Parts: sequence; structure tokens; C-alpha cells
Amino acid sequence: MIDTYPSLAGNWNFPTKMRFGAGRIKELAEACGTAGIERPLLVTDPGLKPMPMIAEALALLEKNGLAAALFADVHPNPVSADVDAGLKAFSRGKHDGVIVFGGGSAMDAGKAVAFMSGQTRPMWDYEDREDWWTRADPKGIAPVIAVPTTAGTGSEVGRAAVITDESDHTKKIIFHPKMMPVDVICDPELTLGLPPHITAATGMDALSHNLEAWCSSFWHPLAQGVALEGMRLCKEWLPEATKHGSNVEARAFMMAASSMGATAFQKGLGSMHAMSHPCSSLRSTHHGLTNAVVMPYVLMHNREAIEEKIVAAANYLALKDRSFNGFIDWVLALREEVGIPHTLKQIGVDIDVIPEAAAMALEDPCTGGNPLPMSVPIYETLYANAIEGRLA
Repeated sequence: MIDTYPSLAGNWNFPTKMRFGAGRIKELAEACGTAGIERPLLVTDPGLKPMPMIAEALALLEKNGLAAALFADVHPNPVSADVDAGLKAFSRGKHDGVIVFGGGSAMDAGKAVAFMSGQTRPMWDYEDREDWWTRADPKGIAPVIAVPTTAGTGSEVGRAAVITDESDHTKKIIFHPKMMPVDVICDPELTLGLPPHITAATGMDALSHNLEAWCSSFWHPLAQGVALEGMRLCKEWLPEATKHGSNVEARAFMMAASSMGATAFQKGLGSMHAMSHPCSSLRSTHHGLTNAVVMPYVLMHNREAIEEKIVAAANYLALKDRSFNGFIDWVLALREEVGIPHTLKQIGVDIDVIPEAAAMALEDPCTGGNPLPMSVPIYETLYANAIEGRLA
């Protein structure tokens, strides 16, 4: 089931203002003007810093009279020191807004900088726990313009930033409703240069967001519908985007699936993400890649709670075998097709990590969305299965 569309461009207001379509990066200065930003700090990562798209964006801003500056000292998994350095750059340049330009690392770091630019308490006081977000001064949150260059994280439509606390190597979610970017430019042409392995890893991240949201037991029918269609887009277009990276249509659909996944997971995530976060913190694994590796192991563990939902998804996706086992077979085949390893061991996570990672996974906020209750022993078993390749 593949729909045809007269145009892969549009202006949306769900869940924030979005300018979607090829070539729309040309509207960056206009977006800043609409947001009231005159002195933007453009936050990106070291890999993108020398790319022509960054130079072109800065030139466009300058041409339109905006006093922009560049900050790119961001780790692949952002740490609190990155935010501190960004805040110094923000203050030094007397900036009044942030453009987050790149993948998940730039998005998380830049959104945290914008959030913390007018706060007086330590960043960890705003972790996504209970009602801690109410501690923040909403007037002290600078506006954010988001320009994603990958199709996976979906952070451009998120109200949080994931930052690693170096003191205990844990990933922590900093949350506030006003962290949502006020304007998003989704230009699929910006993703054309992504190599196949990054396209695959980020695309599987989009699938994991939609899939875990679909499986979450929390009540959110709007997110449920978004998640189902997001999975379908990943099924139809991720292999094509990975194999033929210059296909703008495939890139556009995957960029849409990415934003849909992050919109859907307002409903909740689960143990895929709870397991992935410690691996990224302790072994510096790629977040999307780790989600892709642990995906079938978590699905198998949750089977008794999610089988009916998975069968419904298999029907919507028009799989050949529309059973739970057929869905697992499709996940495994998709991973193989786009080059995802089968075990955590293959991406640098060995059995030594299990005791620490299992405890961290249980404390991860994403555990609360898992369809079945979790414990340290259960996580230890799941990590062992994913490391050794046992699909129980």
C-alpha cells in the first residue's frame, strides 16, 4: 500500500509550526524573523561544521541582516560540558535565540542551551521527573528554530533534551513544554549526503519511536494513529533511502516518519530506549543503531502484553505473515537488508556492561512506558540475550 501525493511539501502546525519540503532551507531567515530572533546562535556538530550547508545557512542569515554565530563543540552523545560551553557562547554573542541544525546531538545540545539561557538553577534540577519542569522560568527560555539533517531522532518536534551527566555516566532527560522548537524546517535535500549506515541507523530509530509508542499501554489515541502510519512509512521507504540515498522522495517520507515518531512517543516509549541509553553512556554506541539491535529482543520479551497490537500492526503494514512471529521476521529481515548487526556484542557492548547497564536501564524514565513491569534481573537477561544473540 503506497499512496501517491501531488506534492511532498506542506505547512503544518502539528505539534509545532513546520515547513516541510525540498529547498525550504531558504526560509531560515524568515523563520527567525517570525520567531523574533535577531541574533541567532547556530548549534551544530563537528561533523557538519565544515559542510557547505552550514556555510550557506550562515551566509543566508547574514544576507538578511541577522547577527549569527556558530557553535559546534558537541559530542555525539551530548554531555553537560557541551551545554555549559554553548551557554558561554550564547552569552558572549548576546544571542536571543538558537538554531539547532543537524541530528540528535546538535538538537539536544542546542535545545538545552536555549532552555538554560535564562535559568538560575542547575540543569539537573529540571530533569523529567514528577513536576520538576515547573521549577523553570518560562520567560528565560530562548526560542528555537529546528533544522534536522537526519531522519530518525525527531527531536525537532520534542519538548526535551537528552544530556549525559558525566558524574555518573547516565543519560538524563531535561524537559519543559517550551523547549519545543517554535518553527521547524524539514528539507529532505539536507539529508541527501547521509551515508547508508547512518541512514539505516537513524531510520531504525524512527521505527523504534513509532513502534514503542504503538506498544505503550498509556492512553493517547492521537499518538496511536500517528505511530501506525509512521511504521508504514519506515517499512516502505527506509530500504529505498538506504540503498538510493539521492532519492528525494524516499528521504522526504523518512523525514516525515522521523517527526511522526517523536510526535507519537508523547504516548510513551519503553525498554528499547531504556536499554539503549546506558549503552550510549557507557560504551558510546550510536543511539539509533542500539535501538535497532535490541528491538527484536524487547519485542519478544513483551510478547504477552503486545501480541494483539503487533498483529494489528502487521495487518496495517500488509505483511505476508500477519502474526506476531511474522512481524518479528519482518523486523529481522529489515535489519539485515539495511545492514544492522544482530547483537550488541557486534557494536562494542559485552557482558561486562550488564550489571551497571541493567541498573541504569531500570532507572531510565523510558522504563515506565514498557508494556510489562521490569526489574534488574529481567534487564540482565535481556542484555545477555541481545549480546549473545538469543531470541527466546
